[in-house]
Formats: sequence, structure tokens, C-alpha cells
Amino acid sequence: MREEMLKSILSELNGTSADIEASAIISTDGLVMAALLPSSMDEDRIGAMAAAMLSLGDRTAHELGRGELEQVLIKGGRGYVLMTHAGPETVLSVVAKTTAKLGLIFLDIKRAVEAIGKIM
Repeated sequence: MREEMLKSILSELNGTSADIEASAIISTDGLVMAALLPSSMDEDRIGAMAAAMLSLGDRTAHELGRGELEQVLIKGGRGYVLMTHAGPETVLSVVAKTTAKLGLIFLDIKRAVEAIGKIM
């Protein structure tokens, strides 16, 4: 039941922009709770990488006096990976194209995070 509700949020998020290629809701220990990923992406691998990046981001933000980590942004030659806390133990990860208008995607992510928070 909860997984279906989370997938519904992801479906709505992915539908807001043609530039969003994939999204997943992941626990901070790397467990994928819900995902809309292309077949070329491995859920377990995505979960493990997200957990590692968040752990490193949390530590970096703390060590450099930047406060609590809010999000991690990775920019590569083929697009972006955005990770945002969606609760104390939950993270929303979004994969977007290089043409993505990040401001709009951040707004859509914020709405999705609020919806996820109500379920979690």
C-alpha cells in the first residue's frame, strides 16, 4: 500500500518534466522503497550509491560548518543527479537530462518531498 502511494508520487514527479529520466525514494541505509527507473538502472546499485553519497555529503557539510545537509547535486556530461532529504531517514533521488531547468525541477522535488513526508 505505502509503496504504491510512493510510486504514485514518483509518477507525478516524473510527469512534471520531460527532463526527469528517473526517480527513486531510498532509505538512508540504501534500501530502495519505491522507484521509477529505466531497465538499464539497477535499483540495488542506485540505493547503495545514494546512501554512500549522502553519508559523505552529511559529513562534509558538518565538517565544513555548513549545517544540516539539504541536498546533493551531481552534474555530469549527460545530466544531473539530485538527492534531497525527504524525511529523517528517507531520500528522494532524481536523474535529469542536461537540458533540465533546475529551478523548476527543484520546485517539483520540493512538492514531492512534502507529499513523501506525509506518508513516511
